Amino acid sequence: MGSREIEQGSLARGNLKGMTDNGTRHAALFPGQGSQFEGMADPWAEHPAGQAILAEASEAMGADLVGTAHDPSALATTAFVQPALLACDVAAFRVLEAEGVSFAGAAGHSLGEFAALVAAGVVPIADALDLVVVRGEAMQRAGEERPGAMTALLGVGSADAEELCEEVRDDEDLVVANENSPAQVVISGSVTAIERAEALAKDRRIRAVRLSVAGAFHSPLMEPARAAIDERLATIPFSAPRFPIAENVSGALEDDPETLRSLVRRQVVSPVRWESSVRSLADAGASSFLEAGPGDVLTKLMKRIAPDAAARAIGSPEDARAAASTTGGAR
Repeated sequence: MGSREIEQGSLARGNLKGMTDNGTRHAALFPGQGSQFEGMADPWAEHPAGQAILAEASEAMGADLVGTAHDPSALATTAFVQPALLACDVAAFRVLEAEGVSFAGAAGHSLGEFAALVAAGVVPIADALDLVVVRGEAMQRAGEERPGAMTALLGVGSADAEELCEEVRDDEDLVVANENSPAQVVISGSVTAIERAEALAKDRRIRAVRLSVAGAFHSPLMEPARAAIDERLATIPFSAPRFPIAENVSGALEDDPETLRSLVRRQVVSPVRWESSVRSLADAGASSFLEAGPGDVLTKLMKRIAPDAAARAIGSPEDARAAASTTGGAR
């Protein structure tokens, strides 16, 4: 079952499973790159469920993840931070489950989508860790081969951002890369096109914030990265998810493994439709959104996307226990 069947009603409004005894349907939200901070793995190492994931990740990475996550230089490298963030996201999710929280759906922002695939049982964590390392290295090379930049536009939606890009694109690559909320959009493209976009934004009194990234992610400039990602993806078996995933590329709920594989292949050159992803989960019946992993970026975005939805960041086992105490077991 893919997005076509979903649009025809198989995962329509109110159709998510996994309702708790008090009528709550939880959706897990997994943050991506940019949410890392020194010591981000420490809280999860204190819980057996989190400790198990971090140990498995450390073995796969050939490094002490918990200790290395205190090293600012390591946190600045894609090769470490992407698998480390994935592991922390999954560790937080496993702690939530161990404390009794059940889930009806999930979504992950960019890198976080790989945590959603692991959490839903689509791919094993060892394969996901290796895949994000390959992905990170390929994106780094693509950024060196075809330099680019990314800028966040604050206070505007995707339509206004696209209009701005069209006005200054001038035959260069410049696209909307992240549709984060009705009031936050990230654009991505060549350095000169981004500079023109920032100048026009200033003229229009739109706040533009240049992001500290190694390339024009989620844009056509990342096309050289796809071959390596595709090669590794082809070796990983995808299983049917135990709950639907709101996918970055489509912004829709997906539960067909091959559809998920196809969309993951396109992710690095496609926009992250985060606002649509969250709305898809809410429209299908999710009433509680738990951000599993470092930081609270996605929880803050929820206030812009769905201000009436219950959303909280889970940054420690104590937070997980608090979330569990407000819900019953799955029906």
